[in-house]
Amino acid sequence: MSLFRILLLFFFLYLGSESSYGQSLPYQTLLKGLYDSSFPVVKPAQITNLAYYQVLDAREKKEHEVSHLQDATWVGHETFTLNSVAKLDKNKPVLIYCTVGARSEEIGKKLQKAGFKNVYNLYGGIVHWVNEGRPVFAKGKPTQKVHTYSKPWSVWLTKGEKVY
Repeated sequence: MSLFRILLLFFFLYLGSESSYGQSLPYQTLLKGLYDSSFPVVKPAQITNLAYYQVLDAREKKEHEVSHLQDATWVGHETFTLNSVAKLDKNKPVLIYCTVGARSEEIGKKLQKAGFKNVYNLYGGIVHWVNEGRPVFAKGKPTQKVHTYSKPWSVWLTKGEKVY
């Protein structure tokens, strides 16, 4: 077997390898590149009671309408203003999410600057949440649909029904 074929085989094995959290190494690498390592994250497996948090959805309205975490409040990204969170308790923990966590981290930093004490980004966003078998909702009912932002980003969703 040629060196090229061996390297190609290794590459495909690497792409398919899973971490202890059920996420591929390329996905973990993507997230590591997107996230600011100083901003706190919470992994879905660490959440035992979602009601502990004020849950905020930092995706756009059409994404939120497809599905969202239970009782999540839509705050948006492009349309986000501090007025949309004015009634929240700045001392109660906030869990913010988007598709994979980049937009939500940006909004989370704005919340920190506004005085929110405990703001956490959902590691891997709604994609990781659903990939770990956790429920999402639309119009108060469970759904399998997940808005993946765009077709290229949909490759990271391994469970649920992709919408873009």
